Amino acid sequence: MTGVWRSLGGRIGVVLVGLLLLTALVSLFWAPFDPTFIDPRVPWAAPLTGGHLLGTDGSGRDLFSQILVGSRITAFVAATATAMAGVVGVGLAVLAAVPRRAGGLVGQFIDVLVAFPTILTAMILAAVYGGSVWTAVVAIGIGAGVNVARVARAEMSSVLGTDYVLAGRAAGASTARIVRRHVLPNVAPVLFVQLSLVLALAVLAEAALSYLGYGTPPPTPSWGRMLQELQQFVTVHPLAVIWPGLAITATVLGLSLLGDALREATDPRLRIARTTHAGAHPVPRPEVLP
Repeated sequence: MTGVWRSLGGRIGVVLVGLLLLTALVSLFWAPFDPTFIDPRVPWAAPLTGGHLLGTDGSGRDLFSQILVGSRITAFVAATATAMAGVVGVGLAVLAAVPRRAGGLVGQFIDVLVAFPTILTAMILAAVYGGSVWTAVVAIGIGAGVNVARVARAEMSSVLGTDYVLAGRAAGASTARIVRRHVLPNVAPVLFVQLSLVLALAVLAEAALSYLGYGTPPPTPSWGRMLQELQQFVTVHPLAVIWPGLAITATVLGLSLLGDALREATDPRLRIARTTHAGAHPVPRPEVLP
């Protein structure tokens, strides 16, 4: 974490992600208004009017309360989908990299799954089971997990070719022991950084799925569905559309910056490059004789 905090992008990422977590935590206990309450007396109220910090939408629902409670859905979907992506990705990567006979078939299966976009997977699941939070979680988890598996498979293959793994096999160590003691600890930093970037993808994908109607169903507040409901009034009430857009942008930006900072802090090649660059002496410029 010290290496993350050293960079400006890392500090911005930590602050933005911390703000998201704090907002989601506060929404569990408090919201100024019921985000689903329709008040026909105050449609399109301006910000700071009648206690509405960010104003209201066309139905009189408080926008700040909707964004506050919507952060809870965003955090839940992002965390759950990322956890599922980690399980799916590591499982497929182990099956593709470790077994010698079945590894090629699993690798081809991963390449086929990569061709299916997350949105298409969510549409198929929604057609069968209906749009819901869990539909978005499963679609994002599978879609992101396949990409994690592709990265993890390459890292595991390189680790399996090292001398100490070959020595372990020659000593009679089982495949499970080699994976547990040698492979997973060596690929853990890469997986950790990859999953931190999946968090940003999950936030953006959840908003897109809710916008298309395949994510969080009404009346549960969701940033993506807020954009879908407010977009038709963007020319008349543009300020109302800005708030959920800013929430999505700030969250994705914070998670992306945090993921980049984690990659720079954990990748030894980048640390060596920074150390070499910092310790390099400038080449003296030749003097120009008069």
